[in-house]
Amino acid sequence: MSKNDSCLKKTPLYDRHLAAGARIVPFAGWSMPLQYTGIIAEHLHARTKAGLFDICHMGEIFLRGPGAAEEINSLITCRVDDMPSGRCRYGFLLNETGGIIDDLIVFRISPEEFMLVVNGACREKDLAWIEAHVSGRVTVADESDKTAKLDIQGPSSGAVLATLLPHETLEDIKRYRFINTQIDGIRVLLSRTGYTGELGYELFFPAEDAIQLWDALIKIDGVKPIGLGARDTLRLEMGYSLYGNDIDEKHTPPEANLAKFVFMEKDFIGKEAILKQSREGTPRVLTAFVCEARRSARRHFAVLAKGKTVGEVTSGAFSPCLEKGIGLCYIDKDLSGEGTAVTLTDGKTEIEAVIHGIPVYRREQ
Repeated sequence: MSKNDSCLKKTPLYDRHLAAGARIVPFAGWSMPLQYTGIIAEHLHARTKAGLFDICHMGEIFLRGPGAAEEINSLITCRVDDMPSGRCRYGFLLNETGGIIDDLIVFRISPEEFMLVVNGACREKDLAWIEAHVSGRVTVADESDKTAKLDIQGPSSGAVLATLLPHETLEDIKRYRFINTQIDGIRVLLSRTGYTGELGYELFFPAEDAIQLWDALIKIDGVKPIGLGARDTLRLEMGYSLYGNDIDEKHTPPEANLAKFVFMEKDFIGKEAILKQSREGTPRVLTAFVCEARRSARRHFAVLAKGKTVGEVTSGAFSPCLEKGIGLCYIDKDLSGEGTAVTLTDGKTEIEAVIHGIPVYRREQ
């Protein structure tokens, strides 16, 4: 282990991953499983059965108090004051220039309590930004270290959970809703959310119970552990942005093709910059591409059209479902229409591709 590796954090399930034969890699300051049996096999398992993901590196920040809804409304782009308890929404923390500090999901636990689920690599800067922009009416608590998070994703994920809790409970959970329940005697916040495009659930619970709950889920027939490699290919087939690759403080939601998650009928930090951009237009936008062959471009490949550089690749991978290279790129807006032929290159390799709408993969009905 290198000196740098020794500084990485470990989730409560680190030893379970080693025992399962996982290849461990650094990710967002953590030692995380990249794959167990292979990225393609794990990807296809999550698309057809049920995959179990260790997402304990994510951050959970709680805001509590009588003014919590009002203050969160001014911090993030989605509307929260009209959310009933038991609902959650996707949105962004923006800086004053409209750049994305982080993307997150806000959960309304009760009328005066909210949980923000943030990216692990952004946890500290998010916390500092939030604390600097709320008043004394609201308490802010980072409870990430004592909160564990598992994702169960795939067409049979509901059937898997139904073996551990009443089926009628699951039927009550629509997308972007959650309940408080018990699984294997452990208190769990169970949400109908996920990052794969499949039926799926996210489980939040005390960190000391992580091994017990992992073991209870992994022993169910049809459940297999899934690493970060397949998590990346699954999200790319759906066109979901990854913070630090596809979105960051240099890009705004409209540029990232995510304006639908910005509620403009309220005030929030960064709104004036978004309004200005809507008047002037965005020169480039984020969209997907599909390669002609199996090989995909990687991050920072240039996007060429008619011999000119018109964009840059932000993410790329092989799609196990399409059996072609896919990815996301920023491209000149007038060339972002579906079917535009492009060449992706790092100066040595050239890959032919076409611009594609999001998502690039749709389950056959």
